[in-house]
Amino acid sequence: VSKNLTIFSKPFPPSLTRAEKSTMASVVSKKRKKNTTSLSHLKTLGHDLLTSRAHINNLPTLLSFVSSSSPPQYVLEALLSLQAFFTSVLPDLPSSSKKLSSSAVSQDDPEFIYRTWLKAKFDEFVKSLIDVLVSPQSEETIKELVLDTLMEFVKLGNGGRFNSAIYHKLVHSIVHSATPVTFLLDLLVSKYFKYIDIRYFTYIIVEKICRTLEEKSVSDGDNESQSKESTENLIHNVHYILSRIPALEGSADKADYEMWSGSGEPENVSGKLKGEDKKKKSDQNNSKILTASNSAKKMKPKFTKAWLSFLRLPLPLDVYKEVLASLHTAVIPYLSNPVILCDFLTTSYDIGGVISVMALSSLFILMTQHGLEYPNFYEKLYALLVPSIFMAKHRSKFFQLLDSCLKSPLLPAYLAAAFAKKLSRLSISVPPSGALVIIALIHNLLRRHPSINCLVHRVDEEASKGDSEADKKVSENSEDPINSTDVSNKKLCIDHFKNEESDPKKSKAMRSSLWEIDTLRHHYCPAVSRFVLSLENDLTVRAKTTELSIEDFSSGSYATIFADEIRRRVKQVPLAFYKAPPTSLFSDTDFAGWTFKHEEDNTSPKRPRL
Repeated sequence: VSKNLTIFSKPFPPSLTRAEKSTMASVVSKKRKKNTTSLSHLKTLGHDLLTSRAHINNLPTLLSFVSSSSPPQYVLEALLSLQAFFTSVLPDLPSSSKKLSSSAVSQDDPEFIYRTWLKAKFDEFVKSLIDVLVSPQSEETIKELVLDTLMEFVKLGNGGRFNSAIYHKLVHSIVHSATPVTFLLDLLVSKYFKYIDIRYFTYIIVEKICRTLEEKSVSDGDNESQSKESTENLIHNVHYILSRIPALEGSADKADYEMWSGSGEPENVSGKLKGEDKKKKSDQNNSKILTASNSAKKMKPKFTKAWLSFLRLPLPLDVYKEVLASLHTAVIPYLSNPVILCDFLTTSYDIGGVISVMALSSLFILMTQHGLEYPNFYEKLYALLVPSIFMAKHRSKFFQLLDSCLKSPLLPAYLAAAFAKKLSRLSISVPPSGALVIIALIHNLLRRHPSINCLVHRVDEEASKGDSEADKKVSENSEDPINSTDVSNKKLCIDHFKNEESDPKKSKAMRSSLWEIDTLRHHYCPAVSRFVLSLENDLTVRAKTTELSIEDFSSGSYATIFADEIRRRVKQVPLAFYKAPPTSLFSDTDFAGWTFKHEEDNTSPKRPRL
């Protein structure tokens, strides 16, 4: 100890015991020895370890170099030597899940003690590899090599079968890493997610992680923000993995799926067993072996459990939107029973705004293909018709689903009229691209539901009564021709539609008309004013008309309208030209009765006087 004390620049604190001083001195001595070891000497240590068991003491030295603080070339050299060593002795190491009986092997047997020590060093090696893998100090080339080494141990570490314990540690460490792990996840996805057994165990591990996170309760008020941040980072990593696992295509009975690890062989059955018992024991062992066909058959339940566990977590808003955007295509078709998502989707649909719009696709699939009943569906859909929806990111899919939801001939007349009138009112406050979509939607509604064609032109009884009274006043006031003309031109029209009413039943749309569509004839955008003429056709004659494809208009914007106008061939182009150069800004006919005089003054300019 006294020799080792010279390593420190400062003496040990007097409170430390002799044993503690000796331990600290030993650690510092190893660090000093590690710093003085050359790369060639490290290669020699690895070569000696691989050639003879007599150099087994080189193993701890090589393990000390598997660290993120070591130079990359040292880590690489130690890693290659240790991987080659453990790959050869891995089948002989005792399994952590299997306890050896005292009758089979003595606890004092040197060979048993040696293998147990090797197993401890192997576990230490795996832990060091994982630390290097998630360390921000490690280079990407080293991380890729470490990941390949760990996956080789996953492949061989359980007697030729899949070592789920090592793989669980690997995925758990990556998911819980506080540093960005996108590079590692991309490597895992691109290299290994094509193997069906890796996908199978990934679902199992993700489910366990999500259940643990769901059961975890935050008790410290001071660390609440820090815990929330770490939880959100974990959820992002879990979603990154789940969303990139390839779906199981085709039949589950196929046996040509790629396996990362071998199926392995069942353990030997004792010869003392009878024939029937031997056959029964063999069948039980074969059922426990994970093959490609077994993995494919069990994949859907594992997929369902993993996604359900994930959807129970408090998802951040960005993850929430990403999940809703892909749920109907990437999740629902592969669930065991898609109706189990009804609570999640109805809750999302009731939130309102863009979340409801994004949940509509999945909810529509459950209603139309899986028999889900949602009584307030059309009331919620009616509430989504606001001006902001015409500028939303997912408006294209929303308008297509809106058209599909209003396609049923069993839709009540009051409901079809409410949607038509609501869209008509929105047409005067949305961009031109939105007006085009509205015209197409109303065109389809009028064609599908002849009972609401009364909205096209309606003569209100109260307005007619008001007109007759106005004509009566005209005859009485015939002495004043100017006032009589103003009164006769006045139309007392009342729109009974309640635009702010959220319930379609109470909106009184059937007592209104589509007068807003008539105003679109004079719209400033030529595309809108031209397209509105399509509603002049008799839409009740279904043989002469066809439904419009909403998909052709739902993605419109100012850019698309401008591009269409540029590509449009015009036969007569209006030109602005002057036969003679203009001498003034305004002509005399522009302002009848007005004269413009300008006095020349060199000292101070004056404004033109009217």
